[in-house]
Amino acid sequence: MIPVRNMNRAVKFYTKAVGAKLEFRGRGQMKNLWASLTIGDSGVWLIVPEKHEKRNLAYTAFVVKNIKGFVKKLQGNGVKFQRAQPMGKNTKVVGPIAFDPFGASAFFRDSEGNSMMVWQESPDM
Repeated sequence: MIPVRNMNRAVKFYTKAVGAKLEFRGRGQMKNLWASLTIGDSGVWLIVPEKHEKRNLAYTAFVVKNIKGFVKKLQGNGVKFQRAQPMGKNTKVVGPIAFDPFGASAFFRDSEGNSMMVWQESPDM
């Protein structure tokens, strides 16, 4: 589940920028409280918490088979990625992607300010 503040804005971001498919959205009074999406092979729920939470961020990871292609697609849709940070001496940084022997990662923020990680296990560098 991903907490959001504005359901319309979040649904637009995830369907247009990330390429998710809107599966179902609450109806009536529930319309702006939750929505279910499919991103690749995974189901994701967007929810508006009952009360404002003090935390500023949620962390979610999307596991992908081709991190380079996924990042490039999202960048083409206007998603801004954070500068990659090396995790150790064997890290190779290429643009927003940090490649390590055990996997590769890239980070971006969604329309609601949540920090999202894209992850690929042991990719080719």
